[in-house]
Amino acid sequence: MRDAVAEPGSHEPREFQKSPRKAAASGWMGSALEYYDFFIYAQAAALVFPTIFFPESNPQIGIIVALATFGVGYVARPIGAFVLGHWGDTHGRKNVLVLCMLLMGASTFLVALLPTYQQVGLLAPALLVLLRLVQGFAVGGEISGASAMIVEHAPFGRRGYYASYTLQGVQAGQILAAAVFLPLAALLPEAAFESWGWRIPFLLSALVVIAGYVIRRRVDETPVFQEEAAHGEVPKAPIVQAVRESGRDMLRVVCMALMNAVPVATTVFGATYATNEEAYGIGFSASTYLWISVVGNAVAVLLIPFVGNLSDRIGRRPCIIVGALGSTALSFAYLYAISQGSVVGAFVLAILMWGVVYQGYNAVFPAFYQELFPTRTRVTAFAVSQNLGTMITAFLPALYAIVAPGGSNVPLIVGGITFGVGIIAATAAWSARETHRVHMNDLGRDDAPVVPREEYERIRASA
Repeated sequence: MRDAVAEPGSHEPREFQKSPRKAAASGWMGSALEYYDFFIYAQAAALVFPTIFFPESNPQIGIIVALATFGVGYVARPIGAFVLGHWGDTHGRKNVLVLCMLLMGASTFLVALLPTYQQVGLLAPALLVLLRLVQGFAVGGEISGASAMIVEHAPFGRRGYYASYTLQGVQAGQILAAAVFLPLAALLPEAAFESWGWRIPFLLSALVVIAGYVIRRRVDETPVFQEEAAHGEVPKAPIVQAVRESGRDMLRVVCMALMNAVPVATTVFGATYATNEEAYGIGFSASTYLWISVVGNAVAVLLIPFVGNLSDRIGRRPCIIVGALGSTALSFAYLYAISQGSVVGAFVLAILMWGVVYQGYNAVFPAFYQELFPTRTRVTAFAVSQNLGTMITAFLPALYAIVAPGGSNVPLIVGGITFGVGIIAATAAWSARETHRVHMNDLGRDDAPVVPREEYERIRASA
């Protein structure tokens, strides 16, 4: 797709050039680097934080508290979404993405320098929580800003495909997070890994600040935002306008964003359940479970663009409904395989649940959420509502550790909660309007005209 300006009479932005490939590349790289930072914390919270940042007298309490600090990052996300979403809707998508990257890189690097509980007592977990709050604040504007940048640069009929690269970058960041821990967990003695080995992935985040700044400064601001700025249509209070005009769609996004329960159950609670022999009696090695994470994410990275393209053909809602119900139903079998100590079963089911079926939701929501809102409040409405939903799911690992302790029927309890989330998300998607055949300048309207399928396919073929 060459850079282009829409033809006169189109309901697409016409005054400025679109650069879909450059925007997609910037969104992919930025999201991969930023979510590498966010997810190395998740890996460390599951594998080492319970023993080095909290008292060792009660292993089950250590797990609950360590997983709760993981959730703290999600508490800060709605606050970051409010502040950074406001900035993105009033000062541009490009500026907010650079700011997100700088905040994330700095806070993650500082985690590597923290003292342990044995060294400074309660000051260690207090500092850990503070830095996790900064991480959560920064990531609160990442997906909304990056996917807005891509969707608003994408050609009509191809928004789902291009926007899916945001989440492909997120999945790649998770692969990097797990892959960096793999050689450390496998090669270092346990004492060395818990003493200094875990700090290496956090130290590497210094590279994120440099790489992210360079990448994101090179992409142009989106044409539709430039048009609004040129015509003096930028809102002064995006959140007020978003709630007033799009409150019902924001609630739908909150409900659909609960689907974060699937990766949380897999990579955070699942890692603890599989590797903590003292609490659950299963005892997968840390390196084995990290490979499950790598394989599941690798399949997702390959599949995401195809699902994004499928959503451009058949619509966003069918993909999200199937992905929500299918992936959460598979959580029963996945957790059962772990409970039986079946490495092969866990691998296969992780790929099916997380790497394949979940992508019906995961690859499509960046485009769908953006398309539910008008340009003037798009980043704020997406960021606030999506992060409220993910904040709710962030404390599920700690809840699971409480309601499904060792000796209980963990697959049934945790799988039941996860499947309940899938039903809520699928219902919210079913109640929303379809958006894939609506032009950019008509998005966010209940009465938006829908392009006839024959004309839509003709436009898609030429995009």
